[in-house]
Amino acid sequence: MRIVLHIGLPRCGAERLQAVMDETRGALAKAGVIYSGLGRQAHTRLYMAVSDPGHVDPLRHARGFAPARAQAALHRRVAQDLAAEVAHAAPQVLVLSAAQLATLPNATELKRLHALLAPLSEDIEVVAHVDEPARLLARHYDAAVRAGRRAPLSRELAMAGADNWRKAALADWNRIDPQRMEFPEIQGVPHWIDLPTLVARWARVFGADRVRLRPYDPARFASAEVTAEIAAMVGRDLSLGTVDAVSLPARPSAETLARGRALNMVFGKLMETGRIVPRALQGRFMEAVEIAGDPVAPGTLAALSDRFAPDLAPLVADHPAIAEALRPDAPLPAWQEAGTTHGFRATQYAAAALPQIEAATDEVRRRAAQARTGDTPDARLGPVAEKLLSPRAKENFDHLRRGRFAPHNRLGFADEDVAGVPFTEVRPRTPPPGQSGNVIVGCMKNEAPYILEWIAYHRMIGVDGFLIYTNDCTDGTDALLDRLAELGLVQHRDNSDWTGSSPQQHALNRALDEPIVRNAEWVIHTDVDEFINIRCGNGRLEDLFARVPEATNIAMTWRLFGHNGVRTLSDDLVIDLFDDAAPKYCPKPHTAWGFKTMTRNIGAYGKLSCHRPNQLDPALRDQVHWVNGSGQPMTERYKDKGWRSDLKTIGYDLVQLNHYALRSAESFLVKRQRGRALHVDRSIGINYWVRMDWGGYRDVTIKRNIPRLRAEMARLFEDPELARLHAAGLDWHRAKARNLRATPEFRALYDQALEARLTPMERVAFALSLGMES
Repeated sequence: MRIVLHIGLPRCGAERLQAVMDETRGALAKAGVIYSGLGRQAHTRLYMAVSDPGHVDPLRHARGFAPARAQAALHRRVAQDLAAEVAHAAPQVLVLSAAQLATLPNATELKRLHALLAPLSEDIEVVAHVDEPARLLARHYDAAVRAGRRAPLSRELAMAGADNWRKAALADWNRIDPQRMEFPEIQGVPHWIDLPTLVARWARVFGADRVRLRPYDPARFASAEVTAEIAAMVGRDLSLGTVDAVSLPARPSAETLARGRALNMVFGKLMETGRIVPRALQGRFMEAVEIAGDPVAPGTLAALSDRFAPDLAPLVADHPAIAEALRPDAPLPAWQEAGTTHGFRATQYAAAALPQIEAATDEVRRRAAQARTGDTPDARLGPVAEKLLSPRAKENFDHLRRGRFAPHNRLGFADEDVAGVPFTEVRPRTPPPGQSGNVIVGCMKNEAPYILEWIAYHRMIGVDGFLIYTNDCTDGTDALLDRLAELGLVQHRDNSDWTGSSPQQHALNRALDEPIVRNAEWVIHTDVDEFINIRCGNGRLEDLFARVPEATNIAMTWRLFGHNGVRTLSDDLVIDLFDDAAPKYCPKPHTAWGFKTMTRNIGAYGKLSCHRPNQLDPALRDQVHWVNGSGQPMTERYKDKGWRSDLKTIGYDLVQLNHYALRSAESFLVKRQRGRALHVDRSIGINYWVRMDWGGYRDVTIKRNIPRLRAEMARLFEDPELARLHAAGLDWHRAKARNLRATPEFRALYDQALEARLTPMERVAFALSLGMES
């Protein structure tokens, strides 16, 4: 087996390569190439595992691996995971990719990396994508300022005369102070732009003929030709099929960077007083100071191009493919920081952030005091967790309770245990001729007991039309939907002839050709176990849209609701029975912050997928405005990809998607026996239950809808045939549940599920041990 170790460089397209390799894992595997599952995309765990224990980088600090003990456990896990993956897949080529590897400053770290991989194979090839040093520095400066850098580019320009760039760059790399965001990877000089020295260092550890350089070509990486670049990187002929081209994200303007650096200076002074500036908060203010304009031109850094040019000539001789990539931009007058306009003052922005900074500081101090006294929530595992959790899950628990991924409910509004005044009823509207208004596209299989509540609820909040696909139903779901269609309430399509790996995606592909979708104002894909919980105005879509008038896409983040102690199938309202939820702050596991998207039908996207639209038309990019559930702008990358919220984009204040994935314990048995609509090859067992049975935080905000929901359901039940079909579906599910509980396999699963009572922290630890998280 050969290992292809892709080390970046940073800002040279690694993220794009990783995303495409993740997307084409199946095709790669057929060619004998395994893109390691060490992380869904980037293998940052590998980087964190081999970095110097005493050199705490931003990733290790943020993810809780700064302590030597935590890093040692991570190193052990990474070694175990890689060995298990190779033993299981027996690949001809194993690909690992982490752009941060190129930034490792010490030879001991490269040796540690080699020692970690050597038991798998001695045939290790190091691949790096390179660009001209001035362009590397310009893009590094973009990212570093956004991350908190305070030094101007004049520092690097002053080093152009240094005899040994790497030695001069590393002079301050031991200055690490996490509380002040003092990480050399952010604040320091990038040593890796000295490409000849970089290659020599890696060659000394991995072999003189084991380092291969590839050119970074932004246009090639953004296009569908990126698959050819992956084939060249791996060194094999590959048939990866077609992938979508993407738009290159625009670089920030020079004035944006000047504003950001000024803001970083003010934040730095606040941190000197002991205050804590959270990364997510700092990131939001970086976005707030953005202003249009030209980016920093690499030609203004021509002194560095001239400084490295003589050393790059031998490198090009050894690696001819990189000749064009190392050609410098035309020289321009030396860089000077851009002036700021419109009366910009960094202190005003910092003052606006001060209340949040003070709150974050108080929270950190509170947790530190609890840690000193041992009075911390989830200080130790409960008896159920001690029995259920694997050794790895227990390690996860110990790591989580010290890090930023510990779940809690201190996010956004805190009045969720009181439903409030009921929403007033608004009768469903009829859209104008030729229009279909707000449309939900859904896919169902054997959901008969739950359909009428779901339809009635969403009609009451302003959904005008429903396009529902079903496949292989045996409980009367299709007959019930046919009756709703006869009454003019839904459009029903049979999807039993689906092809491919997903009946859901097959249906969504078909939906784009339907007039009800083509003529919609907003298109929403949700499932029957998901309820749009609008938490503003009268709880209707028009109230939400009025709060975000510029939005074209609204990410509705899941709030996961567990079984709430309900064991048997019931005809009571789902939104009334289940009000025990996950904490709002729950960045792990990745499913907890998944979202579905409301999309204004402006023709910007060419494909509808489970969580979001895809295939953005570049010509309409500037018209697309994504917001989160609090109405705040999402980061630029969500225009192209992403199906879950993160620390920067989480928000529930205006809308959330209540996700009742389990309902009752008996409902779970029926779902387990039925399978899944999206991933038919994945079973639903105790692992699924533990990952979805959230609780501990009561959220009753959706119950303000109950009076108008009951009124609408009463109107639906006035149709005798609809009432009969609903009752027949409920009877079918109750009988199925009885039969399953009489089966030893399902009775054991039922009992095991009810015994699996875990705290949120224990649940996250369990989920992370399932190999589903990076």
